Amino acid sequence: MSKKIVVITGSPRKNGNSFAMTEAFIQAAKAKGHSVVRFDTSFMNIGFCHACETCYTTGKACSFDDDFNVIAPAVLEADAVVFTMPVYWYSLPAQIKGVIDKLFALVVGGKDIAGKECALITCCEEEDVSVMDGVRIPIERSAALIKWKMVGEVLVPGVLAAGAVEKTDGCAQAAALAEKI
Repeated sequence: MSKKIVVITGSPRKNGNSFAMTEAFIQAAKAKGHSVVRFDTSFMNIGFCHACETCYTTGKACSFDDDFNVIAPAVLEADAVVFTMPVYWYSLPAQIKGVIDKLFALVVGGKDIAGKECALITCCEEEDVSVMDGVRIPIERSAALIKWKMVGEVLVPGVLAAGAVEKTDGCAQAAALAEKI
């Protein structure tokens, strides 16, 4: 069954490791017949959530009109949402954090977003897989809160320089993730 997948990236390096894994996932998902819409948050104008709780009062997800209002309708229509990013200082990159925070608008706005599938693709410089907990745990907890089913995670340690992921099985893992959606 073909699914609508939204991929939300959080890396500013177009030739970086998380982008390589993202591309591997997208190609595999498309080969399975899924439709994929990708949002590269590093190249978008997305502010922070103001917690004003005026979501959807203007007809758009966020009253502070930015590019989240482009992402929100796609998330609403999606069957699955895949977050991809490197670890920045043991946490989520700011580039993607605004989107994750603004998912609050869908809840406050009374949108039925439960039941979607969710996945994570991430990498980090250090060899210790627990370094990715600062990304993995917030995504897992957010998914649980909004009743999304985590279907898989690709966690690749030990990559920093662009292209380093090619010396790992990270891209193969990302492609295999498409089988779980």
